Amino acid sequence: MRNFNTTGYCKPERHYIVDPIRGLESEIMDRIELNQYFVLHAPRQSGKTTLLHALAKKINEQGDYLAFAFSVETAGYQSITEDLANYRFINSLYSRAEMLNLQHLLPPLPTALGLMSFKDYLKNFALSSPKPIVLFIDEVDSLFDDIFISFLRQLRDGFQDIPTGFPASIGLVGLRDVRDYKMKVRPEIHSMGSGSPFNVKAESYRLDNFSFAQVRDLLKQHTDDTGQVFSDEVCAQIYDYTNGQPWLVNALAYELVNKVLQKDYSKTIALEHVEQAKDNLIKRRDTHLDSMADKLKEDRVKRIIEAIINGESPVYNTFDDDLQYVIDLGIVKNKGNKIEFANRIYKEVIPRVLSFPLQSIISEQELAWYLNPNNTLNIEALLKEFQQFYRENAESWIDRFSYKE
Repeated sequence: MRNFNTTGYCKPERHYIVDPIRGLESEIMDRIELNQYFVLHAPRQSGKTTLLHALAKKINEQGDYLAFAFSVETAGYQSITEDLANYRFINSLYSRAEMLNLQHLLPPLPTALGLMSFKDYLKNFALSSPKPIVLFIDEVDSLFDDIFISFLRQLRDGFQDIPTGFPASIGLVGLRDVRDYKMKVRPEIHSMGSGSPFNVKAESYRLDNFSFAQVRDLLKQHTDDTGQVFSDEVCAQIYDYTNGQPWLVNALAYELVNKVLQKDYSKTIALEHVEQAKDNLIKRRDTHLDSMADKLKEDRVKRIIEAIINGESPVYNTFDDDLQYVIDLGIVKNKGNKIEFANRIYKEVIPRVLSFPLQSIISEQELAWYLNPNNTLNIEALLKEFQQFYRENAESWIDRFSYKE
């Protein structure tokens, strides 16, 4: 039986799935046919890897190109040497070819570290390939420092030899747009100089969230398989909480069907079930939400989030690199040139994360003093205690907390 997927890329035989290419096929194929480099970016767990594998499969079936989607994440740690990183780039591509039973089309793997650069391997591959090569390279922005610079320079250096002496088209895929790649290689001693691969990048594409129609279609696949109906009101509530963020949509639906309703497909899905599933996700803080929350520690993220929490939503400015970075991470969105949290679940999770150390030390007894007998808030008591606390602690309090509000 198929299910809602919250881990890894989607496989149609195992998972309910929205069209993985989501309207980008013609634009990406234009870049490929023009032998260009391009960037595809989207927040974590938005369907990038699913798109890459679907697109590579479709290109190979059409027969004009030889396409591979592979990841360079195995080289994404700081202590790695350039020789080992090159070997892992090559090995990742070769392993993907083995999965497709196409390894006979690739040059053999180097027998030892340092024998071949990634650029030279790609050059040999292109020269021996019966068709022009298309590469989708995933997790590019997982690379660090000199390895990241070396990787980009090798691609830039090979660009002059396309399409016969180097892959005809390369898509760099990750969380962030090419502008943030530039920032990553600028600090102090590092500079890409005139050899920057951004000089040959033709276009950047962002993989958008699911539309409401796509969310409804995803949920209907469950109805078709099991008979359990997601009403229009329930579909709207799921979309309202998630704003179509792919992982959140699947995670909320999975929690709803498998945990709240215990896989009892005879039960009617009600709005209160959606609410319970949402609360469960927020309290449990699964890997996706935990990863998003971890970004709040970064200074460039903190500046934007502080402004929103303080009611000072920054005005959207495409030249503000920090703001664009937080948008690219999917934490906030631009709505009418105003910035707000990307969806209602993030809006609820982020303040909880920021206040968690305080929440964890407050006992039930400490809560009682500001509650009325009917459990409503005693606002007068709260305000008086706050005034006294602020008089006594304002200076140290403001200095202590990174998110002052």
